[in-house]
Amino acid sequence: MDLLFAFNQASFALGNEMAARLAEVGISPRQYCVLRTAREEELTQIRLAEKSMLDKTTMVVTLDELERAGLAERRPSPADRRARIVAVTDKGAAAVDAGRRIVEELQAELLASVPPELRPAFLEGLEALVGGPLASPSHVERAMRRPRERALVPN
Repeated sequence: MDLLFAFNQASFALGNEMAARLAEVGISPRQYCVLRTAREEELTQIRLAEKSMLDKTTMVVTLDELERAGLAERRPSPADRRARIVAVTDKGAAAVDAGRRIVEELQAELLASVPPELRPAFLEGLEALVGGPLASPSHVERAMRRPRERALVPN
């Protein structure tokens, strides 16, 4: 088995399915992640980006979208006037609740496709991977790029 291909295929298929289902409640998977994380505790925009595993630019764009939709708002931090706390609105909390039901339903459907006797080992193995060698998301780090090939200039 080609592990990289399997993970890539699973991620692609799961991401598309999750996006389609969350679209029914008007949010994207990234927006759901940010709203859910912001709802759990009071976080600055920078800390929320870290916990959501998003780079700063993506977080700004996501928060702009959430504010325009009335799902979240940025408020001054009482501890640091330069920082902003991300607060989930009532409309955003309702979207998180609806999204959580969708996520739980999809997870249950996916796990139902794994034989019951294999589920504990499957989940333990996946947790070991994402808690170990795959714990640091590459999309947060600076992406590796191939060096540019120099064009051959005729003499």
